[in-house]
Amino acid sequence: MLRFNILGSLEVRHHGVDCTPTAPKVRAVLALLLLRANQTVSQDTIFDWLWGNRPPRSAATTTQTYVYQLRALFERVGVAGSADQVLITRPTGYLLSLGAEQLDATVFARLCEEGGALLDAGRAAEAAQRLRTALSLWRGPVLDDVNVEDWMAADLAHLTELRMRALELRIEADARLGRYRELITELRALVAAHPFNEWFHAQLITALNRCGRRAEALHAYRSLRQTLSDELGLEPTPELQELQRQVLNGTPARLLVPAG
Repeated sequence: MLRFNILGSLEVRHHGVDCTPTAPKVRAVLALLLLRANQTVSQDTIFDWLWGNRPPRSAATTTQTYVYQLRALFERVGVAGSADQVLITRPTGYLLSLGAEQLDATVFARLCEEGGALLDAGRAAEAAQRLRTALSLWRGPVLDDVNVEDWMAADLAHLTELRMRALELRIEADARLGRYRELITELRALVAAHPFNEWFHAQLITALNRCGRRAEALHAYRSLRQTLSDELGLEPTPELQELQRQVLNGTPARLLVPAG
């Protein structure tokens, strides 16, 4: 099966063999079609993607050439059916028709949904495994080696937010399983990378407290409070202030679940 990966650098693989196109414009057209998989992408959108507001007079013909090169690639690797049934010409543009398992972003979204449902059903171990599998599909920022136009930022931001949600759910699942010691190192790295994400800070404080490391938990709270005050002029949320009181009182900190 031909597989496409966009959660990191652009990849096209067939039976494990890398057959990603190398020509920059062909890669750019493919990247756009993958971001809008199973949707018609208009010629005007492709023109904007490739040339901004200054498309050449030959834009339509040149785009047809890039599409031909992609179809030729699909034919070479032996796609099921004809290549023009995979990359379909529509009256207004082109549509890349993919199955549910062919695009890593689609697989990732499905695994996230399944992991969330398992967690809601109280099946934390299965949820943690499903979400780990989902997160393992990420190899770096979306389309890391393709120059993505600013107006496509929303498409990339949606995937990045979904990744963050999956990470939060996986941490919640591990916490429900009592894996606090295993979480501490990861959470320290996350609060360093996302210093204003109070949910990550709350999980670190909770994990430290549950492991009997109250002094470190209080230090983590003070560090967060200092950062928020210095950088944003804010105080921690009421939930975090309550978490601090629980640590001070020596009571087990309650698990704070992701918002939404």
